[in-house]
Amino acid sequence: MPEILSYDFMRNALLAALLVGAVAPMVGIFLVQRRLSLIGDGLGHVALAGVAVGVLTDNLPIITALIAAVLAGVAVEVIRARGRTSGDIALAVMFYGGIAAGVVVINKVDGSQSSNLTGYLFGAITTTSTGDLVVFGVLSAVILGVTLVLRQRLFAAAGDEEFARASGLPVMALNITLSVLTAVTVVVSMRVVGLLLISALMIVPNAAAQEVARSFRSATVWAVGFGILSSVGGVVTSFYADTAAGGTIVLLAIGLFLLVAAVSALVAAATAHRHRVAERHPHEHGPGCGHEAIPHDDHVDYLHGDHRHAPHGSHYDEHEQVKP
Repeated sequence: MPEILSYDFMRNALLAALLVGAVAPMVGIFLVQRRLSLIGDGLGHVALAGVAVGVLTDNLPIITALIAAVLAGVAVEVIRARGRTSGDIALAVMFYGGIAAGVVVINKVDGSQSSNLTGYLFGAITTTSTGDLVVFGVLSAVILGVTLVLRQRLFAAAGDEEFARASGLPVMALNITLSVLTAVTVVVSMRVVGLLLISALMIVPNAAAQEVARSFRSATVWAVGFGILSSVGGVVTSFYADTAAGGTIVLLAIGLFLLVAAVSALVAAATAHRHRVAERHPHEHGPGCGHEAIPHDDHVDYLHGDHRHAPHGSHYDEHEQVKP
């Protein structure tokens, strides 16, 4: 058995990382579509105020943080839909209000309890208890279930609200549902990566997935894969490197994104070199066009001067030049 699995607290940490790495990108993909990548940060700041209230009143910080984040998420959607406040202003108000409320409440917390608040700010995954895992598991199951059931509707509402509304979808209800899912994800993730880094685990794996995916379904699969690799890999790396788990997870996610982006750029460059579009090509090739047809792999090229042209959609690609 690897050394890391011989410790109970590390087994709990790895399970927590697995849960968070799987569900955070599933919610984040809709936030990326709606261009609300920073809403996780805003809800994280409000959740901090909820944590402080929980610590101050000797209640479960997870519960108070969940209540605060859910109420904030719903409030933002209601203000954005019913009022004249745009989405970015509503987020800014939530940011500043959450920070201000957190500072006021934290100032009332006994100094001996400040370490608990630090754990929620920067993550303290190695302190994850069995009870925490139960709560995380239940919340993760809720996120997974709702996301899978409403995936197509959430996708439609996030992509084009006007079209979704014209199609008869309850856009307001779907947006509120997404905000609630985001709030729940923030609370599930705060012990793993910390409230200050919460948004990264929802957004960065999706940014990497967009470099390689060709559909929404594949983007979701790739994002979940990158999320799990980042979270679990970050915990393992932090154990052996003796670094902060939350920061290590986010740095690993960013490293994966940069690697995937670099590889994707190289592949695109190589593909573009082989996939040259024929310029200024008014002639239509086909049977009886007068140009020689040459079988090439799974298609037919047409000999045009000293080049071979291959029909591709609405244009022709330049294939290899014919040598004399």
